[in-house]
Amino acid sequence: MATPIDLLAQVSASTARLEAAVDALTESALAEPSQLPGWTRGHVVAHLSRNADSLVNLLLWAHTGIEIPQYPSVAVRDADIECGAGRSPAVQQADFAASAHRWQALAGTMSATDWAAEVRNRQGGTLTADIVPWMRLRETEIHHVDLDVGYTPADWPKEFVARLLPETVTDLSADLRPEATPTFDIQSTDTDFIATIGPARPNHTVLGPANALLAWLLGRSPGTDLTGPLPPLPAWK
Repeated sequence: MATPIDLLAQVSASTARLEAAVDALTESALAEPSQLPGWTRGHVVAHLSRNADSLVNLLLWAHTGIEIPQYPSVAVRDADIECGAGRSPAVQQADFAASAHRWQALAGTMSATDWAAEVRNRQGGTLTADIVPWMRLRETEIHHVDLDVGYTPADWPKEFVARLLPETVTDLSADLRPEATPTFDIQSTDTDFIATIGPARPNHTVLGPANALLAWLLGRSPGTDLTGPLPPLPAWK
């Protein structure tokens, strides 16, 4: 398991790749659909900026001991994304860079005691602050794909896939309903990863590269590059 310091380096590299992509977006490109239903690329960029600020809130909570919710409310979160989506490229790019760098700067000051402090995410789940860098890395890597600007699941770093794939399997297994999706195995053809998704005895196996399996499980791929019958999956949360 990577330490917070290891993860900060990964977030920094991921952010640099994403910032270059955001800086290349024109006004018309920002207004075009992303790979997320109902969201333009402008929505994705606005979300990434506000997500960085929300994670600043969690780090401040951990550092000061004063409770600061990740977002004031779901309604405020959604309104901020909607209001930010239509801004000009220059404003979107400056906001993305500033928010990302604010988060990175604060994260770089955290002590071991700060990282061990407990906070709550927007769903109300309790976590220690050392999970927050992983939360940010998931946002930058997955939503870079969602921008639909040429960055694909094949570009995801191996260490990112190696951590998120078993995590996703665990989450999906908890959400899977046997009457809708039969239990099945997944097996990576380029790593030694194999797992069962669901509560019963598996009746078939889905095979493919680890990044392709992850993309399918996250709803970022139709799974055409995988082998085996593909069952319907619960929506990714």
